[in-house]
Amino acid sequence: MSEPGLSFDEFQALEQKVLRAVEVVKRERAARAEAEAEVASLRTQLEAQTALNEAHLSAVNKERETVRQRVEGMLKQMDDLL
Repeated sequence: MSEPGLSFDEFQALEQKVLRAVEVVKRERAARAEAEAEVASLRTQLEAQTALNEAHLSAVNKERETVRQRVEGMLKQMDDLL
């Protein structure tokens, strides 16, 4: 009658599978942490770029309004000449 349980070779094979699984989990956790850090960095960059874009858009709108007012002023002066 054979002994119940695993043979030494089967136990070693199982141990190797467990060790490989542990390494896979470690690599996946490290990759996840790296991805989360990259996401956080990209979010920060996006927020900074969005703020910069909004500031630029505000400046462009202000400049456009100034040009519009100047053109209206010139048109009024031309009308006054006629």
